[in-house]
Amino acid sequence: MPEVARPDYALMNQLLYEGNAPKVKEMTDQALAAGREAQDVLQEGLIAGMSVVGEDFKHNRLYVPQVLIAARAMKAGMAVLKPILARSDAARPAGTIVMGTVKGDLHDIGKNLVCMMGEGAGFKMVDLGVDQNAESFLKAAREHGAGIVGMSALLTTTMPYMKVVIDAFRKEGPGHVRLLVGGAPVSEMFADEIGADGYAADAASAVDLFKEIYSSAPEAGA
Repeated sequence: MPEVARPDYALMNQLLYEGNAPKVKEMTDQALAAGREAQDVLQEGLIAGMSVVGEDFKHNRLYVPQVLIAARAMKAGMAVLKPILARSDAARPAGTIVMGTVKGDLHDIGKNLVCMMGEGAGFKMVDLGVDQNAESFLKAAREHGAGIVGMSALLTTTMPYMKVVIDAFRKEGPGHVRLLVGGAPVSEMFADEIGADGYAADAASAVDLFKEIYSSAPEAGA
């Protein structure tokens, strides 16, 4: 039996980078029709392309609107793959991360970007939305077996609530969960002061931090 033709993943990566959602979806369908495994298409066709987007965003070669368009293209491909991956043991995510904007804050663009890029890197992202209290973060971490909880704030007035969440986890949360913070007014110094386990200045740095945490403690959230 002849070997199944390998899809042009380099072209697929480029189309994703450019945000061409219809073409990315079409190539995902074609790769599956050619007999490629869904996990193979995910890793080489989608995640590989999104990782370039993340790197270029981190180095200011791409900006938020372009990243959002690329993420939309990735989601078009993911919509095809998800039903297949859901039936496959090979679909185990790189890790599970709960994300939310803290109580009193209704801003979500930064959080949404982290979720999109995290999903693009192979993580299961649980997006709680905005205005989330400590109990919501705790409940989601338990329900989903998360190894990381990420909190976002854009207002200086809502930043102190991050410590409320951290204190709640220290008192009654799962011990393995790493608590990360970010947002425009948040700094590494503030993260240290409130006892956070980590801080990321932007979405690309957040994904790098997720990878670092899960590579050093892969059992977290498993």
